[in-house]
Amino acid sequence: MNKKRIFIVDDESGFTRLLKLTLEKSGSYEVIEENDGTKAWLKAREFKPDIIFLDIVMPKIDGGDVAQQIRSDPMLAKVPIIFLTAIVSRSETKQDIGGFPFLSKPVSLDAITRCIAEHLPA
Repeated sequence: MNKKRIFIVDDESGFTRLLKLTLEKSGSYEVIEENDGTKAWLKAREFKPDIIFLDIVMPKIDGGDVAQQIRSDPMLAKVPIIFLTAIVSRSETKQDIGGFPFLSKPVSLDAITRCIAEHLPA
């Protein structure tokens, strides 16, 4: 079975570590994490993820800029990017953020796995 490759970019290392361990426990995913947004694009090029979960508010570079770097790279342009954010909730907006779907923090494992299933058909 080919494991789906998931890349989590968030400056909160406790969050990324917990999400990584929880997703890998299922046996269906290979997960890497990055806590420095300035390194995200290069790490994505190396890892070649199937989906990216990307925080919006991070020091040094925000998630919107990271998403633009990834989208402008022909190798990564079609990889689904899902924003993770605490700045807006689903009840505040039903729209995407800058054309990208998003999940509101705190996010449940159930919401993450539904999102993976929606954006990465089996």
